[in-house]
Amino acid sequence: MKSQTYGFSVAAGRDFDRALKITVEELKKEGFGIVTDIDFQAILKEKLAVDEPRYRILGACNPSLAYQAMRADPDIGLLLPCNVVVREDREGGVTVAFTAPETLLGFVNRDDIANLGIEVRRRLERVRDTVAGKTRSAA
Repeated sequence: MKSQTYGFSVAAGRDFDRALKITVEELKKEGFGIVTDIDFQAILKEKLAVDEPRYRILGACNPSLAYQAMRADPDIGLLLPCNVVVREDREGGVTVAFTAPETLLGFVNRDDIANLGIEVRRRLERVRDTVAGKTRSAA
């Protein structure tokens, strides 16, 4: 597992479709819906005529937590949704990476919103841990 100030990630085996499916299922279990699904590999192929490994950007949103944040600060939508990336490297390894919501929401400088970011982080970490366990067991 890897962590940075703007995100954290986990190796998810070598089966992209399985990692993507498990990630979406686990996000739903934690109350997130997928509001955007960007196939970045296809965009690069179409717009730049380059062949890159598979790369999907999922916009994940927990409506209840997002609503709480929006009620506290109507412009919070600038920092939503949480992005989750499922990507494949050139050797076929798959990584699932998550936005660090506490970092983004920390820009607002309000304890109530920072606490929401911490709760979202907990939920995303549970998704990460389950993805790691389920993709490791299939390897």
